[in-house]
Amino acid sequence: MGLRFTTRGSDSPWVDVVWTCTSDHVSEMTSVAATRCGLVIWEQDGRPHAAVTGPETATGTAPVPEGASFVGIEFAIGTSVRGVPLSSLVNGGVELPDTTRSSFRLAGSRWERPGPDDAEALVERLVGDGAVVRDPLVGEVLAGGRPEVSDRTLERRFRAATGLTRGTVRQIERAREAAHLLAAGKAAADVVTSLGYFDQAHLARALRRYVGRTATQLREGSRGAIALDLPR
Repeated sequence: MGLRFTTRGSDSPWVDVVWTCTSDHVSEMTSVAATRCGLVIWEQDGRPHAAVTGPETATGTAPVPEGASFVGIEFAIGTSVRGVPLSSLVNGGVELPDTTRSSFRLAGSRWERPGPDDAEALVERLVGDGAVVRDPLVGEVLAGGRPEVSDRTLERRFRAATGLTRGTVRQIERAREAAHLLAAGKAAADVVTSLGYFDQAHLARALRRYVGRTATQLREGSRGAIALDLPR
């Protein structure tokens, strides 16, 4: 019952996570702040849909289509889709028109709908066509590098590529990692230490803002469906 998530990592430099989800007897979920754009394909009542999704800067409540099944591709951070402005994706998304059970339209071309095992092959074709692009500066910064550009230029390019500031990305990624650690049973005090929060109150504020759960709720798996594949 509820949301049933499965996720896997990817060897593709363009893909962070591939996920699937089915919904049953759940009408809404807690959404979680996120830093990446993605592509979501789903079907409900025999009708196909596709959308490009964007970063989310805070937690919230999102409706869940009853009986729907989803395949999602989360792109590597800093990856975007040609012709879909990031301004229309931050805290939102764009549903793609003319989606059929076998294909969808994106960046002026028609593409075969992927299954979870076909995600990387689809993304490789999108990259080859120039439909999916990325600023390499973002990856360099996230890997700890310091590009030879001014701080102003670095921040401008980072935000243009991700829709977010570097500080916001760090905060969201840290809160999501904290949620996984707490759901796996790690003590809040240990999470504070390992992830560099000032204290447990600082952790609690981050969880409330970005995840929509307390440390106790994450450990207990309470408060219903959430858009994270947490340890059970």
